[in-house]
This record gives sequence, structure tokens and C-alpha cells, in this order.
Amino acid sequence: MKRAKRSAVWDHFNIVNGGKEVKCSRVCDERRAEGITEKICSMIERDLMPINTVDGAGFQDLIAFIEPGYKIPSRPSVTSRVEARFEKKKSELKTKLATATGVALTTDCWTALTTESYITVTCHYFNAKWELKSAVLTTTSMSDRHTADNLAEKLNDIVETWGLSGRVTACVHDNARNIVLANNPTRVSWKSVACYAHTLNLAVNDGFAAAGISRAIVAAGRLVKHFHHSTIATKALEEKQEQMSLPPHRLIQSCKTRWNSVCDMFDRLVEQRWAVSAVLSDRSVTKLADARTLELRDDYWQLMEDIAPVLGTLKCATTVMSAESEVSISNTYPITFSLINKHLGASDEDSHKVADFKEKVRDCLGERMKIKSDDLYLSTPMVATMLDPRHKHLGFLPPATRRSAHSTLLQMATAERDSVTATGAATAGDDTVQTAGPRRHGAKPTSAMSLLLGETYSDARKGDVESEVDMYLKDAPAPLESNPTCWWKVNEGRFPTLATLAKRYLCTPGTSVPSERVFSAAGLTVNRLRTRLTPEHVNMLIFLNKNI
Repeated sequence: MKRAKRSAVWDHFNIVNGGKEVKCSRVCDERRAEGITEKICSMIERDLMPINTVDGAGFQDLIAFIEPGYKIPSRPSVTSRVEARFEKKKSELKTKLATATGVALTTDCWTALTTESYITVTCHYFNAKWELKSAVLTTTSMSDRHTADNLAEKLNDIVETWGLSGRVTACVHDNARNIVLANNPTRVSWKSVACYAHTLNLAVNDGFAAAGISRAIVAAGRLVKHFHHSTIATKALEEKQEQMSLPPHRLIQSCKTRWNSVCDMFDRLVEQRWAVSAVLSDRSVTKLADARTLELRDDYWQLMEDIAPVLGTLKCATTVMSAESEVSISNTYPITFSLINKHLGASDEDSHKVADFKEKVRDCLGERMKIKSDDLYLSTPMVATMLDPRHKHLGFLPPATRRSAHSTLLQMATAERDSVTATGAATAGDDTVQTAGPRRHGAKPTSAMSLLLGETYSDARKGDVESEVDMYLKDAPAPLESNPTCWWKVNEGRFPTLATLAKRYLCTPGTSVPSERVFSAAGLTVNRLRTRLTPEHVNMLIFLNKNI
């Protein structure tokens, strides 16, 4: 009797879901239904799923099986919800940015499958806990020509929209002429910073061309392409790897616009040299004519081995500078001078081509980074270097330049303290001033030392910017492995003025990687199944995906 009664209860609830009548084992109440809908919206954001996923027969069957009593919302309803979540998250981000001492931007332009042109802008800042935060501000359509004036106008509009006017320290971008001119002081109020990884990549490519290494790169690329396009050759390579006890690694193709890809291609080919040669020598796999075209010359193999240490060091520099969760801008010049003076220096063991490559990269990097400029110490990366407790001694600079840089730091700290003082004086009332003023005439000192030295002795010391900077520079440098943000979190009270400057400058990324990484999300968002997405919805979906 119990079983019959239970069956009757189960059969009592029926719901039409996706055009099908499904028996429901339980009621999906309003609270649970709302939770499921929110999770569906979250899935669409995090996995960059098309909103019309909710109309798919497979998705509807899945929901009917998991939660038969749930009614899937329509596509317009989900769109409205996602739009509301977008506005809410925008508001939350604006609130966070309102408390930031200063922010830095990165930007880059890209073109979607629809040939629609977009510009992406990211921002970076420290919160009150000295945590380095990043966010995508916008991915907006750029229908006008990409002239310096149009780009500058777009950037200024974005900064104003987000309430960041007057608080942007710098904008990091690639070396394209139009974006460099767009970030000129005549057009914007912040400093222009060239992407270090892009700059280093340009110098490396100049070195490849000057040293005659480009031919080896082309030949190696042709060989890798053969294995990527031939199923038979790939299968044979796997067999040879197993026979020779080599790692079962796939060959890597280089790409001129992808940093470090030549280094990766050379390393992998050297690792798999004998397996590759065995495949090319096997006439059941590779024709003789093809083998003669594909086989690399002995001097190319030797070159790949000889240049590996140099390319490995340059790859390490790019990786360090591309870090997003750690301070990177302050490493710019310490790494640059170390590369030029040490790693790219001449060595008796270098072959002719490697020596030529080093010399060309060294000269190009020095020129692009303007290391001989008279106002080098005024650049954003150099200011950040002085504010990094690991590099503040500037040991890589000549003594005269070092003194000028430290003098600039003192000037900046003085200007910052004067600005804070002026702001405080303008906002403080007369009562506040009187409360904070000198001790009343006739009042007794609080201690013997106060009687001898005066009640304001410590306050005067706190207000001495010169002493603050001097004490900061005389402190022992922090270990290279330490985190500068942790150091500042502990020492903010000792150096309050410099801490404010540190928050403003150290948040700047060393590369434009943050905005360029948006491209991968953009590729998933604007794909062949979603070519009708409006620019507004592209911005919305990327914003929600990247600002989780």
C-alpha cells in the first residue's frame, strides 16, 4: 500500500520541458530554480558559452534528467540576466577602483572573425592590503581609422568613463607607431611605456637577420611543418622516439609574432634530432627527394646547439617580465643592463654567428631601451626600480646617473608630500587645525623628554621627506627572491610618502601581455557560430569572463 501511494505521489507532478512531458520526482521550488538559473548564467560567463545554449536539445535533455521540475528560461530571459550581472560587476569594479591610489593600463587592438576591429584596455592597481589586482575595463569596437588621435581619444574616453582621470600612471602598449604617438604627453596625461617583451622580441629578430640565422629558422620551420602535415611521418616519429627512449614530444613550430617560439623550436629539434633523422632516412616513410629538401645541414644543427643558452636566457627574461600576479615593471632596467653587460657579452667560446647575434641584439636592445638617454632616470620603469626595495641601490647605473636618479626620487617624494599637505589644508576646518595645533600655553609637558625637546619633535621628524628618502636608500636591499609588495606592506608605516609612490608605480605591468591574453577569450567569444554578436555583447561577455 505504501509503494502504491508513493508511486501516485511521483506521478502527480508532470512538466513539459523542451517539448517533452517528463515525470517529476520532486518539486523544484522558486529558491532552487533561481539558484539553477544563476548557475546557468555563470556557466555561460566562465566557459564563454553561447547564450542560445539554453535552446539546445542536448542541454534541455540534460536539465530534464537532472532536475525535471525546473523550467529552463528563454534565451531573451538569460540575456537580460547576463546583462544585469554585467552592470552589477561594472559597478563593483568602479567602487574598487575609486579607492585605488593610482592605476596603470595596458592596451592592444585586434580584429575579430567578423573583421570588426576592437581595442582592449586592462587596468592594474593595489588595494589597501597591497594585493596587486587586475581587471579588464573594456573591449570596445574601433570602427574609426587607427590613427594616433583616434586611439588617444578612445583611451581618454575610457579613462573618464571609469572615473580614473588624474590617477593613471602609465599605459603599456606595443611598439606600433600609432599607439606610441597616441600615448604621447600632448594627447594623454599619463606616461607611455613600451611592452618589454615586444621590444626584446624586435631586438632578437634583428639579431637573427644580422647574423644570418634566419635561414636556419626557415629550414627548421620547413622540417617541422612536414611532420605537422604528414600523418605517416608523425606516426613514424613516435615509433622512433620509443625505440630510442626519447621523450614522446611533438615538434614545435616557430611563429614570428610569438615570443620565444624560435627558442622552443630549436630546443625541441635538438632533443629529437636522431629520431627526426631516422624518419628522414627511412625510404618507406620519406621519399629521397623530400629528404634532401628537409634534412638540415650539419652547421644548422650545430648552430641550434650553440645558440640555445643565449635564447634560453632571453626567454627567461621575457617570462619574468610577463608575470601578471607579481611586480614586473621594476625589473625592466636591471634585466636590460644585465643582458647587455653580461649575458650578451662577447665570449671566446662563441661561434661567429652567435657572436654576431649577441652583438646585434645588444646594440638594438640598448638603442630601443634608450639606456644612454640623459633623462633615463625620469622614465616610469626607472622610477619603479627606485621604489623596489630589491633594486633601489641602482648598482647597474654609473655613479653620476645614480645620484641624479635618487635626487629625482627625493623631488617626487617632496612633491607628493606637498600635494597631500595642500589637500589636507584645503579640506580641514578651523576646529580641526586648532585641535591638531601646538600645546596650549601653560599646559604641562607629558614627559621630561617632551620638556627638553618639545612636543612636536617626533612630528617634525615624520614630516621630513628628505630623512624618509635617505633612510629608505640606506636600508639594506631586500633579497632578490623577496616580494616587494610584502616588503612595502610591512614598511609602509616607516616610509609613508614613498609607499604612496610605490603603489602608484609598481602596479604597472612590464608588458602588454594582460590585454593580449584577452585575444584568446575573444577568439572563443567571436567564433564562426557567433558571428552575429554585437560589439556591446562581445564587451559584456569578455568583461564577465575575465573579471570573475
